[in-house]
Amino acid sequence: TNDAVQAAVRDHLTGDILQIPPMVSAVKIDGKRLHELAREGLEVERAPRPVTVKRFDIAPTADPLVYTAEVQCSKGTYIRTLADDLGRLCGGGAHLRNLRRTAVGSFTADQALAPDVVELLSLPQAMRDYPQVTIDAAAAALVGNGRVLERERAGFVGEGPWAVIGPEGNLLEPSPQHCRQ
Repeated sequence: TNDAVQAAVRDHLTGDILQIPPMVSAVKIDGKRLHELAREGLEVERAPRPVTVKRFDIAPTADPLVYTAEVQCSKGTYIRTLADDLGRLCGGGAHLRNLRRTAVGSFTADQALAPDVVELLSLPQAMRDYPQVTIDAAAAALVGNGRVLERERAGFVGEGPWAVIGPEGNLLEPSPQHCRQ
């Protein structure tokens, strides 16, 4: 019933939850990706991973066995697994007919352009979802030579990664000759 579906979503599939990655994911176990193992016909034990489902709006359609859903979640969330979990919680099974990503961070589908009219973003714009730290010319010269900046002195806050912005407003990166592969 719709009430059972709504209760399952509300009570078990929103907020901070643990999710078991599907066998068709890119997660590595013992150096091999799960999808590679699945293609070999193997299924292995997978540890649950913490994810956050901020919003899981679900609504019935004219077909009593079909629902529409909109999910806002943290990175690493498997939407197909959410559907499968919902079906199991309701005493059966479930799968997705259509899956469409409508946003990645602050980038939304409304901002998307056709490939023939694509506009390249500046690097600082492309990194807009990362915490940004602006450094002075002396520190920018050090970064250009491959130097690692001290977190406290440079003003890095949080876990990162960070977009390091130079005094001219450009995204900095170490000089290629100073990078190790």
